[in-house]
Amino acid sequence: MGTQTTLTVDSAARMNRLGHALAGLLRPGDLVLLSGELGAGKTTLTRGLGEGLGVRGAVTSPTFVIARVHPSLSGGPALVHVDAYRLGGGLDEMEDLDLDVSLPESVVVVEWGEGKVEQLSEDRLEVRIERALGGEAAEDDSDPRRVTVTGLGVRWADADLTGLSEG
Repeated sequence: MGTQTTLTVDSAARMNRLGHALAGLLRPGDLVLLSGELGAGKTTLTRGLGEGLGVRGAVTSPTFVIARVHPSLSGGPALVHVDAYRLGGGLDEMEDLDLDVSLPESVVVVEWGEGKVEQLSEDRLEVRIERALGGEAAEDDSDPRRVTVTGLGVRWADADLTGLSEG
């Protein structure tokens, strides 16, 4: 199973900080799979992750381009941000995207990747974002999320994810 932690994130700013904290755990070749309904905070989390990795370019949802590459400004790994929502064929189709970057030297974050990209790596971090309260979104940003971070494979076997809750 690997290692797992669950935390409550009560604002977009905290979701951004969680992304920052996650970036501190990541290294080239890591695959991060994000799941959660529309508007759950996947892109907000990825934006914080990109800031934490020190990459170039505003991190926005890659819905229309399917994948966007954000090169590092500091010699670290590039961030490859993928929206697999419309990727019917999964891995083969992702390889066809011909990203001008080496995936083993990048951090790859995939939104909507469940059932499509798991075969990219046995070692992956799965981040599930759910509305803690269920139902409709609150008007005043007081819409807490339950975020479950699961590390799978040898890469994450001994990882300490508890530090993420301090974000």
